[in-house]
Amino acid sequence: MTRCILFFCMGNICRSPTAEGVMRAKLAAAGLDVEVDSAGTHGYHVGDPPDGRSQAHALRRGYDLSPLRARQLQAEDFQRFDLVLAMDADNLAYATRLCPPAQRHRLKLLMNYAPQAGKHHVPDPYYGGEAGFEEVLDLVETACDGLVAYLRAR
Repeated sequence: MTRCILFFCMGNICRSPTAEGVMRAKLAAAGLDVEVDSAGTHGYHVGDPPDGRSQAHALRRGYDLSPLRARQLQAEDFQRFDLVLAMDADNLAYATRLCPPAQRHRLKLLMNYAPQAGKHHVPDPYYGGEAGFEEVLDLVETACDGLVAYLRAR
C-alpha cells in the first residue's frame, strides 16, 4: 500500500513543490490519507519557499504553496517513501545513482501517471515565461489525477 509519496526536481522551488501542493489537494478531495513531500536533487535553495511565480500561478488555481520549504533529496528518502517521483529524466538518472538497488523500483517519472498527456517529463519553467508555469500546473494536475486513480485502484 502506498502511504508516502515524494516528488522531486532539481532545486525544489518550482516543479516538485507544485506537485506536492496539487497532490495534497487532490488527496484531500479524494479522502485518501497519504503523506506527501518534495525535494530537490541539488541543494541550491534549501530552506527557501517555492519560487514566487510558482506560488502565484498555483494560488490562482487554489493551491497554497507558501508553507513549503525546499530541501535536498536524502538517502533515507528511498527507504521512507513508497513512490519517489521525478519531474524529468535527468533528475531521475541522478536519483537512480543515489538510490540503493533494492529501492530502485520506487523511482519513477511523475508523467508515467498521465500517458494521455503525451509528455514524459515536466519541463522546468524557471528560466522561461508565464506560460511555462501554467504548463507545469496543467501537466502536474493531469498526472496527479492519474496518481489518485492509481492509489484508489490499489
